[in-house]
Amino acid sequence: MAKFHEKLDNKMRDFITKQHVYFVATAPHKGRVHLAPKGLDTFRVISDTEAAYLDLTGSGNEAAAHLLENGRLTVMFCSFNEAPLTLRLFGSGRIILPNSSDWPQYYRLFEPRIGHRQIILISIESVQTSCGFATPFYEYVGERPTLDEWAVKRGEEGLKTYRLENNALSIDGLPTGIEG
Repeated sequence: MAKFHEKLDNKMRDFITKQHVYFVATAPHKGRVHLAPKGLDTFRVISDTEAAYLDLTGSGNEAAAHLLENGRLTVMFCSFNEAPLTLRLFGSGRIILPNSSDWPQYYRLFEPRIGHRQIILISIESVQTSCGFATPFYEYVGERPTLDEWAVKRGEEGLKTYRLENNALSIDGLPTGIEG
């Protein structure tokens, strides 16, 4: 039932753009595997072999630490309200921080958001599609405003302080690239 593809095609790209949630998985060589749900219209397909997501300030920064260590990541999309499908992007990721020379080129792909922390640029090595027959139906009712409201309350300086205190190291003690 599962099929591997070397790159995204137009049907896959269309499927990705219709999804409201996706999941990012990373793992260090030694330590905890990390799996995180993402949303808020933060994913972009750049080409058939490249994608990116705008990573927002949150409780941890595991993906960044794992990418700095080994670069590996998987992104998963699954259909909750149409023909069943699970689509995985296997590849490597690179962190682009706001002070990077690459930042303007990639940040322009996204709607500006308070609380942006970094962009994860994904080099897609393979794509897997599978049936998704066991994925339940769910109805999308809207975006949750909580993260944006939290970021607005903190303000830019408060977010910088929060990232230094809570996002500079992973839960396994690995550096994430966040610096003062």
